[in-house]
Amino acid sequence: MAKPFGLAFNFVENRCSMFKKGISHFGTFFLAVLSLLPISVLYLLADAAYLLLYYVFQYRRQVVRENLLNSFPQKSLAQIIEIEKKYYRYLTSLIFEVIKMSSISEKEIRKRFVFKNKDQVNEYLNKGQSVLVCSAHYGNWEWGTLGIGLNFSASHYPIYKPLNNSIFDKWFRQIRCKFGNQLIPMRQTLRALQASKNTPSIFSFGNDQSPSVNELHHWRTFLNQPAYIQLGIEKIARSTNRPIFYFKINVIKRGYYEVDCVPLCLNPAETEEFEITRLHTQFLEEMIIANPPYWLWSHRRWKHKPKQAIVNIKVENKAQVQELF
Repeated sequence: MAKPFGLAFNFVENRCSMFKKGISHFGTFFLAVLSLLPISVLYLLADAAYLLLYYVFQYRRQVVRENLLNSFPQKSLAQIIEIEKKYYRYLTSLIFEVIKMSSISEKEIRKRFVFKNKDQVNEYLNKGQSVLVCSAHYGNWEWGTLGIGLNFSASHYPIYKPLNNSIFDKWFRQIRCKFGNQLIPMRQTLRALQASKNTPSIFSFGNDQSPSVNELHHWRTFLNQPAYIQLGIEKIARSTNRPIFYFKINVIKRGYYEVDCVPLCLNPAETEEFEITRLHTQFLEEMIIANPPYWLWSHRRWKHKPKQAIVNIKVENKAQVQELF
């Protein structure tokens, strides 16, 4: 009697899987059509989405509030809420800017995402040498990926974590690979480095993600809290001696950005262990402190904590986290 039940279960499971795939295909089609709207119209939708996400659905507001309170214990609750609202306003704009990537033109990206101080990066590439780029989930890092592909002649390999949904992952890879980018899944980084070692290339890393406990990591205090930091870019830089540049994104106004190509470490082989990790973490921390709303505060960045770490995080009134919820 068990076999018929098993067949029935498999039938239902297959139908559910087909339904989910159908929804995913429709979702990517809808996003592609939505991207055809003028960006001015998309920003109107972003304004409406802000009201829904912040006030109605309260999307991850408790996560954002806790992250901000712990990162800026010296700020008042009123100041925290001000940053919080600015963050959600920017987040909704960012969502629709990412959607626009599906149809955005090369001309539009060049106009809206300008690179400064490219000469030093190009000096290495023109000599046939490869470089590493460090960045973060700050500003519109997705447009930044497209911009690198347009502004530098060398092959660009952005390192990324694939999405769990294979259909959406395929769609995002397609729009991210416009203008010559070649996305590399994180687990295939070393293979890609080996395959491209004889040609000048740019490998770019977003080093503010929280690594899994199985990945190479190091902990240090980041924004007043203990944080695990990925060691991938440091390990690669010290073993290959590829110079590291930090591509610092500056938000000029809505939909317009500038990137400073800042030399972070030009002789990695001569550095001490964890020195590169300290440099790029400190660089990002200073960026966030100077202009907090443009970092990804809804990310659970501090979900892992060192077992023996003792960090003094002062939040005078824990009830503040629950206020307005």
